Amino acid sequence: MRVLVGVSRIFVGVLFIISGLIKLNDPVGFSFKLGDYFAPEVLNLPFLEPFALGIAILVVILEVLLGVMLIVGYAKKFTLWSLLLMIGFFTFLTFYSAYFNKVTDCGCFGDALKLTPWQSFTKDVVLLVLLLFLYRGRRYIEPFFTKGFRSITVLVSLVLCLWLGFYVLDHLPVIDFRAYKVGTNITKDMQTPINAKKDVYQYTWSFDVNGQKKTVVNRGEDPKVEGSLLGVETSLLEKGYEPPIHDFSIERDGIDYTTQMLEKEHLLVVIAYNLDVAQKEGFVAIKEATDTAIANGYTVIGISASSTAETEKLAADYQLNFLFYFCDMTTLKTIIRSNPSIMSLERGTILQKLHFNDLHKLKLNALDTLPLTNAPTTKVLDTIN
Repeated sequence: MRVLVGVSRIFVGVLFIISGLIKLNDPVGFSFKLGDYFAPEVLNLPFLEPFALGIAILVVILEVLLGVMLIVGYAKKFTLWSLLLMIGFFTFLTFYSAYFNKVTDCGCFGDALKLTPWQSFTKDVVLLVLLLFLYRGRRYIEPFFTKGFRSITVLVSLVLCLWLGFYVLDHLPVIDFRAYKVGTNITKDMQTPINAKKDVYQYTWSFDVNGQKKTVVNRGEDPKVEGSLLGVETSLLEKGYEPPIHDFSIERDGIDYTTQMLEKEHLLVVIAYNLDVAQKEGFVAIKEATDTAIANGYTVIGISASSTAETEKLAADYQLNFLFYFCDMTTLKTIIRSNPSIMSLERGTILQKLHFNDLHKLKLNALDTLPLTNAPTTKVLDTIN
């Protein structure tokens, strides 16, 4: 019993720490997932949506700290009850998502590991069983180290979690697990291989045969039934291949410019997924950065999910010398967490992604095609190769 409790204790603690750190690496992404849960069509808690980011940071830091506390044996009773309450709530949430098919990805491990709703629920049930086992055998959970050292360990963990959380909010995630990470060629990752696995659907045909209803179930073949077709329903049995990037587009006035832009040799993209919640002070730095890029021969565009009227007003207010195009908001949130931000591309390959606080790190190649005499002096861009 002592050995089983010890092994379970380490396993559960490490899993909570890993899960928490992955989400703490990208609290903005986790807040988007919480926003999905708070939506009217899911839990109907829209009043919590403005607080999603704060709740996200609180939850993931608590997740890491409870994992550390369980391993070192700090405040055993409080730790076990807190873990049971947390995993109990998560188990309800993942079951609700799976059963009603409301949120298809719980975000348990951020973008590092995608789990289906039922996989997430199964994982939570296993953790719940392990925690109940640990609670029953709590007398075998012996503290490690001295009381003072355990307290220092928990305090240091809290400080490091707070530092990491606020660091990635002011910059970008330390590790990018998303499909749009630096080095990715968007054009290549949008393509589907010729022999890729296709979706498999089940067809349920309903016929009226001499006044009797007859149902035929198959994979899409002609049922060859002598009767009147009443209707057909389809359901997905097996998901086929889906390209890593399948939702990226650049449009303006109903015209698709995606291919044209991804063929550009030197393209700088300003991303502002929603101007209503954008940090407007970032456009001051964006203005300086893009002016320098334009003077150095770069093509500069903006992409946003906001309306053309809103983007044109923004461009006029900050004297931005480029046009905004449209892209889906979810896609833009996936590309980069900062709003606004900058992404540098070379023929569709992502070279850099920068938070507006980090535009001093932007690297531009001085091109021979255009003179540089009109390039403005700027402290924002001091690295031009």
